Amino acid sequence: MSEAGERTFVMVKPDAVQRGQVGEIISRLETRGLKLVGATFTRIDRELAREHYAEHEDKPFFDGLVGFITSGPVMAMVWEGQDATRQVRQMMGATDPADAAPGTIRGDLGLDLGRNVIHGSDHEDPGANEREIALFFEESELVEWEQIDETWLYE
Repeated sequence: MSEAGERTFVMVKPDAVQRGQVGEIISRLETRGLKLVGATFTRIDRELAREHYAEHEDKPFFDGLVGFITSGPVMAMVWEGQDATRQVRQMMGATDPADAAPGTIRGDLGLDLGRNVIHGSDHEDPGANEREIALFFEESELVEWEQIDETWLYE
């Protein structure tokens, strides 16, 4: 990883893929100054979905969450930057799009709590970003590269 910071996991969910919002979401993350270091357009199987959302296993919405995330393709990505996990979470907005501020991804693009367009690692759960990245990517699939504007982004 570069001097520019940490890596974090982001997933564009099936609702946003179906609504043609993948490019918009990627564009917002790039405009913020984050650097894309890994991406795969994939369909998640139930086993991976259950592992990914394991912390919600005993909650009443778990089966619906697994059913939804496996219902169509997703864009799984790894982004890098200073304090990347917290930055992405702020850009995403509140989990319920009805509560998300205008200008956030969910506030602008999301419509429903169960269809909230994006997942990002939890910045309040230490190590969540690394655990989620490891579920979806091998280290060899992540690309180290120098972004030409990095010197203009960080001191």
